[in-house]
Amino acid sequence: MTRRRDALAGAAARLREAGVASPEHDAAELLAHVLGTTRGNLPLVDEVSGDRVAEYDALLARRAAREPLQHLTGVAYFRHVELSVGPGVFVPRPETELLAGWAIEHASEGSRVVDLCTGSGAIAKAVADEVPGAHVHAVELDESAYAWAERNLAGTGVDLRHGDFAAAFDDLLGTVDVVTCNPPYIPLDAWESVAPEARDHDPHLALFSGADGLDAIRVLADRAARLLRPGGVLGFEHADAQGESAPGVLAATGRWSDVRDHLDLAGRPRFTTARLAR
Repeated sequence: MTRRRDALAGAAARLREAGVASPEHDAAELLAHVLGTTRGNLPLVDEVSGDRVAEYDALLARRAAREPLQHLTGVAYFRHVELSVGPGVFVPRPETELLAGWAIEHASEGSRVVDLCTGSGAIAKAVADEVPGAHVHAVELDESAYAWAERNLAGTGVDLRHGDFAAAFDDLLGTVDVVTCNPPYIPLDAWESVAPEARDHDPHLALFSGADGLDAIRVLADRAARLLRPGGVLGFEHADAQGESAPGVLAATGRWSDVRDHLDLAGRPRFTTARLAR
C-alpha cells in the first residue's frame, strides 16, 4: 500500500520534470481515473493498493512522454458536456468554450447552426445541449475524427456528415443563421513551437494550414458566406498571433460587416466573429 499523498507528490514531481504544464492537476486526474473516482473525492482516499499503484505508474509514464491526458482517461469535458476522445481526434481546448458560448448566445429555438471542421463534435454537442430547439449540423473530413464525432453526437439530434467543409451542406446554402468553426490555423513552419501533446498526437489535418496558417480561414470565409442567410453570423477560432490577420481575411472580401476579434480568458486574441452583409 502507498499513501495517497505520497503517490500524488511523486507523480507531480515526475510530470513536472517531464515538462508537463499542469503536473499537480494531471497527477490527480490520473489517480482519480485509476481509482474510479473524481479528483474532488481524492481526499477521501488514504492509501492506494499495489496493483493500482502499478496501473498509475504506467499511465504516468505515458503522460510523462507527453501523451495527452484526455487520451489516457478517454474523456474531455467541454462546457456542460462530456466527450469521448482518443487517438485520431483533436482534443478540445478550454479556450474553444468561449467560441461555443458565443454561438449559443446567437442561436435560438428554430435557428439553423452549422459547425464546420467539427472534430470531436464539441461545439455542435454544446450548442445542441444548451439550445435544444436549434437545428444543429456538423461536418468532419478526417475518418478517425469523424468516428469520434459520430460517437459523441449519437442521440443529440445533430445532423453529422462526413466530408470536406469547403463543399459541405449544399442543401443549406443561404439558409443558415450561425456558422462556427475551429479550423486548422498553425503555419507549417511553426512545427517546432507546437506542444508535443498536439504535434505528436492530434491529427495534422486539424493543426496546420499553409505557410501563414490562414489557408483554411480563407476557404471558410467563402463557404460561410455561401451558407449564411443575409445577416447571419460567423465565428471561428484562430492562433493568438492572428488577432489582426484572421479578421483581415474577412475584411478583405468586402462581404462581411461587424468584423470583431475576441480575447480569451488569458487576454490573448482567440476568435473572430462577423455578420454577412445584407
